[in-house]
Amino acid sequence: MQTFFFGFLIAFSMYSKLPVPIVEWTKERMRYALCWFPAVGFVCGGLLWFWLRLAAHLTLHPVTAGCIASAIPVLLTGGIHLDGFLDTLDARSSYADREKKLEILSDPHIGAFAPIGFAVYILFYTGAMVQLYVDVLAKGNWTMAAAFCLVFSLERAFSGLSVVYFPCAKNSGLAKSFSDGAQKSVTKIVLLAWIAAIGCGLALLGWRELAAVGSAVVLTFIYYGKMAKREFGGITGDLAGWFLQTAELAALLVLTVVSHGW
Repeated sequence: MQTFFFGFLIAFSMYSKLPVPIVEWTKERMRYALCWFPAVGFVCGGLLWFWLRLAAHLTLHPVTAGCIASAIPVLLTGGIHLDGFLDTLDARSSYADREKKLEILSDPHIGAFAPIGFAVYILFYTGAMVQLYVDVLAKGNWTMAAAFCLVFSLERAFSGLSVVYFPCAKNSGLAKSFSDGAQKSVTKIVLLAWIAAIGCGLALLGWRELAAVGSAVVLTFIYYGKMAKREFGGITGDLAGWFLQTAELAALLVLTVVSHGW
Protein backbone atom coordinates (compact mmCIF):
# COMPACT_ATOMS: atom_id res chain seq x y z
CA MET A 1 0.00 0.00 0.00
CA GLN A 2 2.84 2.37 0.78
CA THR A 3 4.29 1.82 -2.69
CA PHE A 4 0.92 2.65 -4.26
CA PHE A 5 0.72 5.84 -2.19
CA PHE A 6 4.20 6.92 -3.28
CA GLY A 7 3.12 6.27 -6.87
CA PHE A 8 0.15 8.58 -6.29
CA LEU A 9 2.43 11.35 -5.02
CA ILE A 10 4.85 10.95 -7.92
CA ALA A 11 2.06 11.04 -10.51
CA PHE A 12 0.44 14.16 -9.09
CA SER A 13 3.71 15.98 -8.43
CA MET A 14 4.91 15.28 -11.98
CA TYR A 15 1.73 15.75 -13.99
CA SER A 16 -0.13 18.43 -12.04
CA LYS A 17 0.43 21.67 -10.17
CA LEU A 18 -1.56 20.44 -7.19
CA PRO A 19 0.36 20.81 -3.92
CA VAL A 20 1.41 17.32 -2.82
CA PRO A 21 4.42 16.20 -0.76
CA ILE A 22 7.55 15.74 -2.88
CA VAL A 23 9.13 12.30 -2.59
CA GLU A 24 12.31 10.82 -4.01
CA TRP A 25 11.85 8.99 -7.31
CA THR A 26 13.23 5.57 -6.47
CA LYS A 27 12.64 2.60 -8.77
CA GLU A 28 10.42 0.92 -6.18
CA ARG A 29 8.29 4.02 -5.65
CA MET A 30 7.77 4.49 -9.40
CA ARG A 31 6.40 0.97 -9.91
CA TYR A 32 2.77 2.06 -9.79
CA ALA A 33 3.01 5.78 -10.63
CA LEU A 34 1.38 5.32 -14.05
CA CYS A 35 -1.61 3.65 -12.38
CA TRP A 36 -2.48 7.06 -10.94
CA PHE A 37 -2.04 9.04 -14.14
CA PRO A 38 -5.77 8.85 -15.04
CA ALA A 39 -6.59 10.15 -11.55
CA VAL A 40 -4.90 13.42 -12.50
CA GLY A 41 -7.29 13.59 -15.45
CA PHE A 42 -10.21 12.83 -13.17
CA VAL A 43 -9.36 15.88 -11.04
CA CYS A 44 -8.93 17.99 -14.16
CA GLY A 45 -12.30 16.90 -15.55
CA GLY A 46 -13.93 17.45 -12.17
CA LEU A 47 -12.65 21.00 -11.94
CA LEU A 48 -13.79 21.70 -15.49
CA TRP A 49 -17.25 20.31 -14.72
CA PHE A 50 -17.47 22.45 -11.58
CA TRP A 51 -16.49 25.55 -13.55
CA LEU A 52 -19.00 24.95 -16.36
CA ARG A 53 -21.83 24.46 -13.89
CA LEU A 54 -20.78 27.53 -11.91
CA ALA A 55 -20.54 29.61 -15.07
CA ALA A 56 -24.05 28.53 -16.05
CA HIS A 57 -25.34 29.35 -12.57
CA LEU A 58 -23.75 32.80 -12.74
CA THR A 59 -25.04 33.26 -16.32
CA LEU A 60 -21.59 34.28 -17.52
CA HIS A 61 -21.07 35.17 -21.17
CA PRO A 62 -20.25 32.02 -23.17
CA VAL A 63 -16.96 33.47 -24.41
CA THR A 64 -15.85 34.21 -20.85
CA ALA A 65 -16.91 30.77 -19.66
CA GLY A 66 -15.28 29.03 -22.64
CA CYS A 67 -11.97 30.90 -22.36
CA ILE A 68 -11.60 30.11 -18.66
CA ALA A 69 -12.67 26.51 -19.27
CA SER A 70 -9.95 26.20 -21.92
CA ALA A 71 -7.35 27.50 -19.48
CA ILE A 72 -8.23 25.09 -16.65
CA PRO A 73 -6.40 22.01 -18.03
CA VAL A 74 -3.27 24.07 -18.72
CA LEU A 75 -3.33 25.68 -15.28
CA LEU A 76 -3.82 22.34 -13.53
CA THR A 77 -1.04 20.56 -15.42
CA GLY A 78 1.34 23.49 -15.62
CA GLY A 79 1.40 23.08 -19.39
CA ILE A 80 3.64 19.99 -19.30
CA HIS A 81 1.67 18.17 -22.01
CA LEU A 82 1.23 21.31 -24.11
CA ASP A 83 5.00 21.78 -23.98
CA GLY A 84 5.47 18.29 -25.42
CA PHE A 85 2.84 18.99 -28.07
CA LEU A 86 4.66 22.13 -29.22
CA ASP A 87 8.08 20.45 -29.20
CA THR A 88 6.63 17.69 -31.35
CA LEU A 89 5.23 20.23 -33.80
CA ASP A 90 8.69 21.74 -34.21
CA ALA A 91 10.28 18.33 -34.70
CA ARG A 92 7.73 17.02 -37.19
CA SER A 93 7.64 20.29 -39.11
CA SER A 94 11.40 20.08 -39.70
CA TYR A 95 10.94 17.08 -42.04
CA ALA A 96 14.43 16.06 -40.96
CA ASP A 97 15.74 12.56 -40.32
CA ARG A 98 14.96 10.64 -37.13
CA GLU A 99 18.09 11.69 -35.25
CA LYS A 100 17.53 15.36 -36.01
CA LYS A 101 13.90 15.18 -34.92
CA LEU A 102 14.91 13.63 -31.60
CA GLU A 103 17.50 16.37 -31.20
CA ILE A 104 14.84 19.02 -31.77
CA LEU A 105 12.62 17.39 -29.13
CA SER A 106 15.44 17.76 -26.62
CA ASP A 107 16.17 21.38 -27.55
CA PRO A 108 14.83 23.76 -24.84
CA HIS A 109 14.35 26.50 -27.44
CA ILE A 110 11.31 26.77 -29.69
CA GLY A 111 11.16 27.17 -33.43
CA ALA A 112 8.69 29.08 -35.57
CA PHE A 113 6.20 26.23 -35.83
CA ALA A 114 5.56 25.94 -32.07
CA PRO A 115 3.95 29.40 -31.59
CA ILE A 116 2.09 29.07 -34.88
CA GLY A 117 0.80 25.67 -33.84
CA PHE A 118 -0.13 26.95 -30.40
CA ALA A 119 -2.17 29.82 -31.87
CA VAL A 120 -4.06 27.49 -34.20
CA TYR A 121 -4.59 24.89 -31.48
CA ILE A 122 -5.92 27.31 -28.86
CA LEU A 123 -8.25 28.96 -31.40
CA PHE A 124 -9.79 25.60 -32.30
CA TYR A 125 -9.91 24.49 -28.67
CA THR A 126 -11.48 27.66 -27.29
CA GLY A 127 -13.88 28.04 -30.20
CA ALA A 128 -15.11 24.47 -29.78
CA MET A 129 -15.39 24.90 -26.01
CA VAL A 130 -17.51 28.02 -26.38
CA GLN A 131 -19.76 26.34 -28.95
CA LEU A 132 -20.20 23.22 -26.80
CA TYR A 133 -21.08 25.39 -23.81
CA VAL A 134 -23.63 27.36 -25.87
CA ASP A 135 -25.25 24.18 -27.20
CA VAL A 136 -25.39 22.66 -23.71
CA LEU A 137 -27.11 25.74 -22.33
CA ALA A 138 -29.51 26.00 -25.28
CA LYS A 139 -30.63 22.38 -25.03
CA GLY A 140 -30.36 21.96 -21.28
CA ASN A 141 -28.56 18.65 -21.84
CA TRP A 142 -25.25 18.40 -20.01
CA THR A 143 -24.26 14.92 -21.16
CA MET A 144 -21.89 16.15 -23.88
CA ALA A 145 -20.07 18.39 -21.42
CA ALA A 146 -19.90 15.52 -18.93
CA ALA A 147 -18.49 13.26 -21.64
CA PHE A 148 -15.72 15.74 -22.38
CA CYS A 149 -14.82 15.91 -18.69
CA LEU A 150 -14.23 12.14 -18.80
CA VAL A 151 -11.84 12.51 -21.73
CA PHE A 152 -9.07 13.75 -19.44
CA SER A 153 -8.94 10.46 -17.56
CA LEU A 154 -9.45 8.29 -20.64
CA GLU A 155 -6.64 9.85 -22.66
CA ARG A 156 -4.25 9.52 -19.71
CA ALA A 157 -5.11 5.85 -19.33
CA PHE A 158 -4.25 5.30 -23.00
CA SER A 159 -1.11 7.40 -22.64
CA GLY A 160 -0.02 5.21 -19.72
CA LEU A 161 -0.61 2.11 -21.84
CA SER A 162 1.60 3.55 -24.57
CA VAL A 163 4.46 3.89 -22.08
CA VAL A 164 4.28 0.21 -21.12
CA TYR A 165 3.37 -1.19 -24.56
CA PHE A 166 5.20 0.98 -27.11
CA PRO A 167 8.99 1.05 -27.55
CA CYS A 168 10.84 4.14 -26.33
CA ALA A 169 12.72 6.22 -28.87
CA LYS A 170 15.56 7.05 -26.47
CA ASN A 171 17.45 5.34 -23.66
CA SER A 172 16.83 8.32 -21.41
CA GLY A 173 14.08 10.81 -20.71
CA LEU A 174 10.77 10.90 -18.89
CA ALA A 175 8.98 8.20 -20.88
CA LYS A 176 11.94 5.85 -20.51
CA SER A 177 12.12 6.48 -16.76
CA PHE A 178 8.44 5.66 -16.27
CA SER A 179 8.61 2.69 -18.63
CA ASP A 180 11.61 1.15 -16.87
CA GLY A 181 10.24 1.88 -13.40
CA ALA A 182 6.72 0.57 -13.99
CA GLN A 183 5.51 -2.79 -12.70
CA LYS A 184 4.12 -3.45 -16.16
CA SER A 185 1.78 -6.37 -15.58
CA VAL A 186 -0.07 -4.61 -12.76
CA THR A 187 0.04 -1.24 -14.55
CA LYS A 188 -1.56 -2.73 -17.66
CA ILE A 189 -4.40 -4.27 -15.65
CA VAL A 190 -5.07 -1.07 -13.70
CA LEU A 191 -5.03 1.15 -16.79
CA LEU A 192 -7.32 -1.22 -18.69
CA ALA A 193 -9.65 -1.14 -15.67
CA TRP A 194 -9.63 2.67 -15.86
CA ILE A 195 -10.55 2.48 -19.55
CA ALA A 196 -13.36 0.01 -18.89
CA ALA A 197 -14.77 2.11 -16.04
CA ILE A 198 -14.66 5.33 -18.07
CA GLY A 199 -16.22 3.51 -21.02
CA CYS A 200 -19.10 2.41 -18.75
CA GLY A 201 -19.50 6.00 -17.58
CA LEU A 202 -19.70 7.23 -21.16
CA ALA A 203 -22.19 4.49 -22.03
CA LEU A 204 -24.39 5.63 -19.15
CA LEU A 205 -24.35 9.14 -20.58
CA GLY A 206 -25.47 7.85 -23.98
CA TRP A 207 -24.35 5.95 -27.06
CA ARG A 208 -23.55 9.19 -28.93
CA GLU A 209 -21.23 10.30 -26.14
CA LEU A 210 -19.50 6.92 -26.05
CA ALA A 211 -19.11 6.79 -29.83
CA ALA A 212 -17.87 10.38 -30.09
CA VAL A 213 -15.25 10.13 -27.34
CA GLY A 214 -14.25 6.55 -28.07
CA SER A 215 -13.67 7.12 -31.78
CA ALA A 216 -11.71 10.33 -31.22
CA VAL A 217 -9.40 8.96 -28.53
CA VAL A 218 -8.87 5.47 -29.98
CA LEU A 219 -8.18 6.67 -33.52
CA THR A 220 -5.77 9.30 -32.23
CA PHE A 221 -4.04 6.63 -30.13
CA ILE A 222 -3.61 4.34 -33.14
CA TYR A 223 -2.20 7.17 -35.24
CA TYR A 224 0.09 8.22 -32.37
CA GLY A 225 1.61 4.75 -32.10
CA LYS A 226 2.23 4.44 -35.84
CA MET A 227 3.55 7.99 -36.21
CA ALA A 228 5.89 7.72 -33.24
CA LYS A 229 7.41 4.46 -34.47
CA ARG A 230 7.70 5.63 -38.09
CA GLU A 231 9.13 9.10 -37.48
CA PHE A 232 10.94 8.76 -34.14
CA GLY A 233 11.55 5.05 -33.62
CA GLY A 234 9.30 4.98 -30.56
CA ILE A 235 7.69 7.26 -28.02
CA THR A 236 9.09 10.00 -25.81
CA GLY A 237 7.58 12.17 -23.10
CA ASP A 238 7.07 14.94 -25.65
CA LEU A 239 5.24 12.61 -28.03
CA ALA A 240 3.03 11.44 -25.17
CA GLY A 241 2.17 15.10 -24.56
CA TRP A 242 1.36 15.47 -28.25
CA PHE A 243 -1.02 12.52 -28.00
CA LEU A 244 -2.83 13.93 -24.96
CA GLN A 245 -3.37 17.36 -26.48
CA THR A 246 -4.38 15.97 -29.87
CA ALA A 247 -6.82 13.42 -28.40
CA GLU A 248 -8.30 16.11 -26.18
CA LEU A 249 -8.90 18.49 -29.07
CA ALA A 250 -10.22 15.72 -31.32
CA ALA A 251 -12.73 14.60 -28.69
CA LEU A 252 -13.82 18.17 -28.03
CA LEU A 253 -14.35 18.86 -31.74
CA VAL A 254 -16.32 15.66 -32.29
CA LEU A 255 -18.50 16.27 -29.23
CA THR A 256 -19.13 19.84 -30.33
CA VAL A 257 -20.20 18.73 -33.81
CA VAL A 258 -22.45 15.99 -32.44
CA SER A 259 -23.96 18.30 -29.81
CA HIS A 260 -24.66 21.05 -32.30
CA GLY A 261 -25.97 18.76 -35.01
CA TRP A 262 -28.24 16.73 -32.72
